[in-house]
Amino acid sequence: MSRLAAVVWDVDGTLAETERDGHRVAFNLAFEALGLPWRWDVARYGELLTVTGGRERLLRDMGIHAEAPALLSEREALARRLHERKNQFYAELVHGGAITLRPGVVGLMAQCADRGVRMALATTTSRTNVAALLRVHLGARWAAWFDVIVCGEDVCHKKPDPEVYLQALAGLRLGPLQTLAIEDSPVGAAAARAAEVPVVVTRSVYFEQATFDDSIAIGPGLHDRAGWRPVLHGARDDEPVSLDDLTDWHAQMDSVSQFS
Repeated sequence: MSRLAAVVWDVDGTLAETERDGHRVAFNLAFEALGLPWRWDVARYGELLTVTGGRERLLRDMGIHAEAPALLSEREALARRLHERKNQFYAELVHGGAITLRPGVVGLMAQCADRGVRMALATTTSRTNVAALLRVHLGARWAAWFDVIVCGEDVCHKKPDPEVYLQALAGLRLGPLQTLAIEDSPVGAAAARAAEVPVVVTRSVYFEQATFDDSIAIGPGLHDRAGWRPVLHGARDDEPVSLDDLTDWHAQMDSVSQFS
């Protein structure tokens, strides 16, 4: 049995509820800034989350808008402009305090740091957006918390492709069963599993009812122990998920057929 040596974190939806209250709002501000009548409400943005990557979501959505450019090259240029403006607005929202880290995240990260469990980020959002979020919440030296950081611009293929996890594993110089991924979405969990990394799912707002395959644990958040499968014992329900819990789940993963 492999010892848990590293925790690999997703960002959007996992570290913070960035999608609904951050990226979606910033996209709408970018549409307005460029004089476009498009707006993404909560439901529509949820539908677009099946597409990984901001520019990719823009290109998908342009297919239903008569105002969108006819040529693919022009659509791609517009998507780049919109995405750049969106990232600027997103950073402003983060700095303005509109987006906080999910409860339980910082405490679990601190336990990893204190006990020598390495950490990595494996996300297909941009490095600019990651830095904007974590500089506010972890400080100017936020990157020092992580041994490896793989972002959207570092990969050719975004989740559910496993490339982001394969790069993280290569950077950590660890085998997949020495690590554990924390994800919030079916697409992210699928990417980790395709790299043979065991997955703990902490459901986010957009994926409260989603179906997940092959996770070693799944629950509503790291902030309390109620509602998790496998059931958590040994503390009050209102206490957070701990590194000991992750270690126990990781140790029990051989009981799940795909890890045998």
